[in-house]
Amino acid sequence: MTKLHKHRSRAVTDGLTRTPHRAFLRATGLDDEAMRKPFVAIVDTHGENTPCSMSLNQVSDNVRLGVAAGGGVPIRGSAISVSDGTSMNHSGMRMSLVSREVVADSVELFVRAHGYDALVGIAGCDKTLPGILMGMVRVNVPGVFLFGGAMLPGTAPGALPGGDGPGARRQATILSAIEAVGTTQRGAMSRQQLTALEKACTPTAGSCPGQFTANTMAMVAEALGLAPLGSAMVPAVYSERIAIARRAGETVMRMLEQGGPLPRQLVSVKSLENACAAVAATGGSTNAALHIPAIAHEAGIAFTLDDVQRVFARTPLIGDLQPGGRYLAQDLHHAGGVPAVLNALLAGGHLHGDVPTLDGVPLEQALRGFGGPDGEVVRSCDTPLSPDAGVVVLRGNLAPDGACLKTAGLRSLSFRGIARIFECEEDCMAVVAARDYREGQVLVIRNEGPKGGPGMREMLSVTAAIYGQGMGEKVALLTDGRFSGATRGMCIGYVGPEAAEAGPIAWLRDGDVIHIDARAGLLQVEVSDAELARRRAEAPPAPRRQLAGVLEKYAALVRPARLGAVTHSGAVAWPYEQPTPGDQA
Repeated sequence: MTKLHKHRSRAVTDGLTRTPHRAFLRATGLDDEAMRKPFVAIVDTHGENTPCSMSLNQVSDNVRLGVAAGGGVPIRGSAISVSDGTSMNHSGMRMSLVSREVVADSVELFVRAHGYDALVGIAGCDKTLPGILMGMVRVNVPGVFLFGGAMLPGTAPGALPGGDGPGARRQATILSAIEAVGTTQRGAMSRQQLTALEKACTPTAGSCPGQFTANTMAMVAEALGLAPLGSAMVPAVYSERIAIARRAGETVMRMLEQGGPLPRQLVSVKSLENACAAVAATGGSTNAALHIPAIAHEAGIAFTLDDVQRVFARTPLIGDLQPGGRYLAQDLHHAGGVPAVLNALLAGGHLHGDVPTLDGVPLEQALRGFGGPDGEVVRSCDTPLSPDAGVVVLRGNLAPDGACLKTAGLRSLSFRGIARIFECEEDCMAVVAARDYREGQVLVIRNEGPKGGPGMREMLSVTAAIYGQGMGEKVALLTDGRFSGATRGMCIGYVGPEAAEAGPIAWLRDGDVIHIDARAGLLQVEVSDAELARRRAEAPPAPRRQLAGVLEKYAALVRPARLGAVTHSGAVAWPYEQPTPGDQA
């Protein structure tokens, strides 16, 4: 590999014409010696708006120590985060997926504008993880990703109604509170119990502790080779995170000295398939089917929902993790972390062991330093929880471009029901809150896709209320929007094409019969092609919505969900600066 060391930052620090640049840098506390060293960006998404991001300051501070110990100059910057926890179930959720692009853009702006030589990216919430990862691949300087870690579980005021977890079932998470809303609505929990649960289920900083989107994407980062092996599942409040952060700073300096491997050398078709296998094997968030293609897009790799489906279809479910299973990130950490999952997949022939890691050694070699499955939290591929993946892609005349369903924990993999149509999430939520729906219905929420929303809201409040009301698998829910990683039940999202792109979901009517078969990968409406075409021809033009600000820009640029809902053409090139005329005068 070509030695890089101080390479990009020379465009800022070296030469006669860079005198004013150096003057600005001196005002930040840098001296001559510091300006001879490489500049390393540390970009985090720290914020006080969500427990997921509150602990990132300490992580970044300790990365600084590692970078300094390795001979670099650490320079911190922050990107915004949007809390899915407090933006859900109202119009603020339209900003969530949009924020992924803003975070990735922020990484590019910060690193390219200042000519930084390397990058450590730190994130803690659902969209900030893929946003930072996308930004790392986009700028393609030596980089390390760190997850802030999950929170510890809280407690419930007595056994949760309907709880079927291990032990006394006093353990609770944010999902317990969300689903308890529906439980309270049906009269099986008192308002006092609900309030007690609200105050006790989220006791620490950190992300949601199940295999929801944040932990799923942290696992993806390890599988791609962008994060240190064994780092993802360490809880946010464990002191071990301090050591991990310092080592990450040292690691990025070593990568800088050696010239890589660079993010686009780590992100390949093989490593993307490894990431998909890890998601499928643990019943991870369906959002990964949106984010993995988006990360690939940054590297200039065409990796669509079709590619995700091929890996999902051949991967067994071996991780017994919530929401479909019993255990949390803390339990997986003590059972060996992500390497335990990867070792199980490697032994079962479901992983490419020849892809590189941060240290430059093949993944198979790097995994020899870690243990395999414990048999309880993570099983071997010989004794899986299910021979089928915990996440499947469905297709049919209702979703020609595909749709996603998390099957982990489902008792039945098929459903046939009568459609009940809602034009937005709020309309459906009002009906669910009033319990004005019945068994056997397929609740259809449309106009919530990337372009139609705009912003592709996730429907966790709706799905959790349905589950809490005891109707989790007695009805199905179908949308061109998204679902949270915490969603469980017969919930199908990412239906494509979306309604705003004249997808078949736009022409559904109340009373249509919808057939869902996860084993056959089928999502079908029992209406003829001719009838769907007639409905489309007779439909009045959709009313134009008044948009401005970030949503107007997003709706104009966003591409379909099957392509990752990306907003640019991918594979950004960052050429090296040519010497400025007169620089050596």
